Amino acid sequence: MAEPRKTAKSIDGMLELATFYVGDALCGIDILNIQEINKHTEVTIVPQSPEYVRGVLNLRGKIVTIIDLGKKLGLEPIVKSKDNRNIIVESNEEQIGLFVECISDVLTADPTKIEPPPSNIIGTQGRFFTGVFKTENKLIGILDIDKILTE
Repeated sequence: MAEPRKTAKSIDGMLELATFYVGDALCGIDILNIQEINKHTEVTIVPQSPEYVRGVLNLRGKIVTIIDLGKKLGLEPIVKSKDNRNIIVESNEEQIGLFVECISDVLTADPTKIEPPPSNIIGTQGRFFTGVFKTENKLIGILDIDKILTE
């Protein structure tokens, strides 16, 4: 069973979110869940892997499985571009890369202002979201990394 994830909380109780795009959707994850962000996009294809697995790459001697976050969320696959990045996270002592369109900002969020996911994303893909955070001009879907990596 996976260990519970750490929750990024500063002294004032705020949550730090790393944000990124999956297609047109702005998503965020707790910054403490991220080991690194890199731009290695050349992967080795793994035959008979699930359709959302782009492949594997060798990252400083460790084999990292790269997941197309668009496909995993039931959206369009991520279109390869110079802005793509892999967000490397750890699950069950294994490094996994989340392939995303591009990286956005790191935001500080008040956990009391995170709302439940709206009913229009509660379906199949909605299970991967823990909530939504509103900024002045953006909505950020907060991803549940544990669910994404275990389902």
